[in-house]
Amino acid sequence: MNRLTMVCAATLLSSVAFAQAQDVLNIGAVVTTSGAGAAWGQAILHGAELAAKDVNDAGGLKVGGKDYTVKIIPYDDKYQAGEAVTAINRLAFQDKVKFVVGPVGSAPALAIQPVTTRNQMLMMTMAFSEKVLGPNFPYTFRANVTTVEFSQPQVNWLVKKFGIKKVGSLFPNDETGQQVAKDVEVAYGKAGVQLAGKEFYERERVDFIPLLTRILGAGADAIELNINAPASAGLIVKQARELGFKGPIVRTGGPATQDIVNVASAAASEGMMVHSLVDPNMESSKVFINKYRTAYGPAMNGFAPAFYDATRMMFEAISRSGSISDTPKIATELEKIADFPGASGHLSWGGKKTYGINHQVDSPFYVAEVVSGVEVIRARCSVSGGCVDAEVKD
Repeated sequence: MNRLTMVCAATLLSSVAFAQAQDVLNIGAVVTTSGAGAAWGQAILHGAELAAKDVNDAGGLKVGGKDYTVKIIPYDDKYQAGEAVTAINRLAFQDKVKFVVGPVGSAPALAIQPVTTRNQMLMMTMAFSEKVLGPNFPYTFRANVTTVEFSQPQVNWLVKKFGIKKVGSLFPNDETGQQVAKDVEVAYGKAGVQLAGKEFYERERVDFIPLLTRILGAGADAIELNINAPASAGLIVKQARELGFKGPIVRTGGPATQDIVNVASAAASEGMMVHSLVDPNMESSKVFINKYRTAYGPAMNGFAPAFYDATRMMFEAISRSGSISDTPKIATELEKIADFPGASGHLSWGGKKTYGINHQVDSPFYVAEVVSGVEVIRARCSVSGGCVDAEVKD
């Protein structure tokens, strides 16, 4: 055997030994990567991928004395319950995963929970429905605040700022839309504002002129865009301005500013007030934003840092548990995590008073104004403390 052959053989043996030593931890992703909700699904996926890259670059996830390479396995659910069920069955029985990020939508999340619960799969979802959290779903966590948490503080601040008297709103006609419509109507009612128009539409709709005409005819002096998918929200903004509406357009839920601007134009979006999960002046957010831009480009959806943080918290719980398969123990460890230093601020788990279980993330959030196509933070908010003006940068 010559020297070159010996070197090659040694290198091969070394590679095989490393591969054997570095086991793989698979994380499933049931995410919407096509259709109107694609920006949100990509945000979940990109956040999880960046969290996985962090641990892999550091030598792997350390669990019980072993190092694991993390691999994300994504499936597109197309924001449809049936597609989500197909995806979760593949993940559970073909890919043998015990951890899932997603889905985006409430209907897909509710559809797959019988599988995730029965098979003790830990799920980190975005779904806004109150029904997805509870003692009956011990393995489901929600990685983002919802209208239940953020609508009232934001609505109170917006109503005071703009003197809103009547608000019109459009909602997708599904589980998510029905839930958010209820939450929004309650929040505006508590702020003394009448919901002058409430219109529901199928998610594939692109012509919103008739719905907007009815809302404006009912005397709405503001339009609420909470939870409309990014592409749909962009079309609503564009068509409302084309109808001559000059009042405030507000979005108290569903980060999607860049996507809305891309569809509606910067001019049509100017002055829109939006819900944001990130303060770009915060140092931890700056670090994440730069990391995201390096990997994917500048068009970051606000849910990306939320799922980056949530996936990192899940990794922390796995590591603390000393197991990659004992999900009851991992779920218990995850619940214990508090004051976690995330990209969007310090995070803990709460929600027991509302949902009967502490599986709702408690994180800061913000109100931003769209100025020349980008977000400028105008208020800093918390669930318990409400929203306060953000005149001074950090």
